[in-house]
Amino acid sequence: MPVAAQVLRHATERPHQLALCGPGGSLTYAQLWERVSTRRLGDKGLVAISLADPVEQLVTVLAADLAGATPLLCEADQFARVTAAVPVSMHVESALPEAPDPAPSPCEGPDDLAWACLTSGSTGRPRAVVRTRHSWTGSFPHLSELAGIGPDDVVLVPGPLVSSLYGFAAVHALAAGATAIVPGRWSPGTLTVQLRRASVVHLVPHRLPAVLAVVEEVGGPLRTAVVGGAALPERSRAMAAKAGVRVVSYYGATEMSFVAVDADGSGLRPFPQVEIEVRRGEVWARSPWMAQGYLAGAAGPLTTDAEGWTSVGDLAEPYRPGEVLRLRGRGDGAIQTGGATVVPEDVEAVLRDVRGVTDLVVIGSPHPQLGSVVTAVVEGSPSRSALETAARAGLDPAQRPRRWYAMGALPRTPTGKPARALVAARLADDDPAISRLV
Repeated sequence: MPVAAQVLRHATERPHQLALCGPGGSLTYAQLWERVSTRRLGDKGLVAISLADPVEQLVTVLAADLAGATPLLCEADQFARVTAAVPVSMHVESALPEAPDPAPSPCEGPDDLAWACLTSGSTGRPRAVVRTRHSWTGSFPHLSELAGIGPDDVVLVPGPLVSSLYGFAAVHALAAGATAIVPGRWSPGTLTVQLRRASVVHLVPHRLPAVLAVVEEVGGPLRTAVVGGAALPERSRAMAAKAGVRVVSYYGATEMSFVAVDADGSGLRPFPQVEIEVRRGEVWARSPWMAQGYLAGAAGPLTTDAEGWTSVGDLAEPYRPGEVLRLRGRGDGAIQTGGATVVPEDVEAVLRDVRGVTDLVVIGSPHPQLGSVVTAVVEGSPSRSALETAARAGLDPAQRPRRWYAMGALPRTPTGKPARALVAARLADDDPAISRLV
């Protein structure tokens, strides 16, 4: 069912229920439906939305849903790279105009492409993952049941909606008839006020301790934290238990949606309607929640076999049905930093063209809050300022290295490629051949 149709139902049954609370104001479900139903899109293709206000972002997403278009949220400074990489047919950068004629009835075809989201692509260009409406919304009832989210909840979504994690959380809250608090970004200064109202929060693991610290200090109705994007440290789950907050953590990928969930601390088990196999150490899954793939034929880690099993190369211990899924890490070397996934090859492709660079390796270095930070180890004699200039021009903020090192000669594999794992190990061991690039 289109989310717009569910919003219409809530607007009819509970018109005065608050739907959205953002930095610029709030909307009831009746007001949200009125706003959505009077906005018109002139295209039914891929609609890039780069509005600043998170409430207006969601109004436009729902208007696209109502019109049968495919919404794609992106940052304003990403748009040039988006249009160079994916077939955008319309760009919304200001509130849609009102239309006097009645809104079309929400409708759905089984294969409608109803959601697209960005992940990093080759040469620093964004890669757009697209999915059908059912693969997006069909999992909503399962998440509602696992997390206990219903129309009486206030759901805090404390991050940018361009992230698939936060975008999904906000749209799910509206489908459930709950109230969604959408500040649009992480805002420590307003966290106390937000948590005085929120009963559920969606977030990435490194944000959970800050939320729990506020709950312990001022209390509030928070009862559930839905956590995804990276592995959850056991100490964080213990902190949550002490604060009286239940944690529902999950493992998935932008391309695969939910794969496994840990609803009680006993370990990751298949999300409803998901089958899991571990083949030669790689996680493969089959479910109705898989994405269709990448737009414009972009290359990426997503692999699908003839029987509908899908993998993005993540690694796990041997697994049998009924057991706990024990993940080992990213098979493609992808870096998890603050809830974002960065593909090292994408960063390397941009920085390799900098004058003075002979070659380089990008790895993740451990970080106590972010999990990892993007780290570049460069062979050659470039200036750091030139590297940083290239990173700002060609990479999204999450992709830009925070740590820079130089090495006279990178170690290489027998085929001549830089040995990424060996570089990471030498850096961790404080190899004197690797120095800070200043």
